[in-house]
Amino acid sequence: MYYDLRRAIMPCKTNESMKCPCTDSCVRRGKCCECVAFHRKNRKFPACFFSAEAERTYDRSYAALKKDREGGE
Repeated sequence: MYYDLRRAIMPCKTNESMKCPCTDSCVRRGKCCECVAFHRKNRKFPACFFSAEAERTYDRSYAALKKDREGGE
């Protein structure tokens, strides 16, 4: 079963106390719902899915996430 974020009804507010790991300056910074929906629409993953080292490459693809999670193999 798939969860459709476009139809989800949930509050999504900026959490000032949260430390967003994204190193890019982005209008969605700290707005997790908007960020995940944006990246999902583009078939990519947000920075918070990656290790700090992998996030700095700005490669948000599934292949990069898989490589990061498997330890760079």
